[in-house]
Amino acid sequence: MSTPTFLLVHGAWHGSWCWQRLGAELDERALAYDALDLPSSSGRDASADMNTDVAALRRFSQGRGPVVLVAHSYAGTVVTEAAPTIDGLIGIVYIAALVPHLGQTASDVTKEYGRRSALDATMSRDDEGFLHLEPEPAALALYGDCDEETREWAIKKVSTQTFASFRTVRTSESIAVASTYVLCSRDQAIVPEVQEQIALRCDDVVRLDSDHSPFLSHPDTLADLLESKHSRT
Repeated sequence: MSTPTFLLVHGAWHGSWCWQRLGAELDERALAYDALDLPSSSGRDASADMNTDVAALRRFSQGRGPVVLVAHSYAGTVVTEAAPTIDGLIGIVYIAALVPHLGQTASDVTKEYGRRSALDATMSRDDEGFLHLEPEPAALALYGDCDEETREWAIKKVSTQTFASFRTVRTSESIAVASTYVLCSRDQAIVPEVQEQIALRCDDVVRLDSDHSPFLSHPDTLADLLESKHSRT
């Protein structure tokens, strides 16, 4: 019996910083984890697309032994594309994530169902190809269950996101590992009705009474879920 490492892959506009509360809970449970920063959220290169993020995840995962990929939001597309080439992959946990079909982009996943969210209304694109969020309404859409101090802290740390990352097509076939979809029932970034449809693409669905970011608002509950699903293999 061996204990896997949870590789935490953040969503758009975020970074590895967003996992710190969940990390503290995983530490208490003596569960191994690590988190990377995706190039598309670095604010440095507007040409960084989903494939750039996939390459970063592949490098990050090398030599880890058994791993479980934990993908939030946009990172669902990154993890889905990368999964067949991740050594030692034993499972995927999607948290309020976009899971594209073959040939779809991240943008296509939500457009398929014709439902806009409160977060969509806060986005704008600049001439360089970066997507920005309007801070105050975006904070409510992303961190609705968090206290005001947490919302202010988090929204100050969000970055830009490349437009290109949402327009990269999935080309990889599916991989036969267990997949769990964590559906967040009070989500205002990817509406729950859309998540219900996306979740059908996974093996298992767990519903959390949570906003879009349970790693900040309900880290203990999320850690319990990860432990129960993949604490040992």
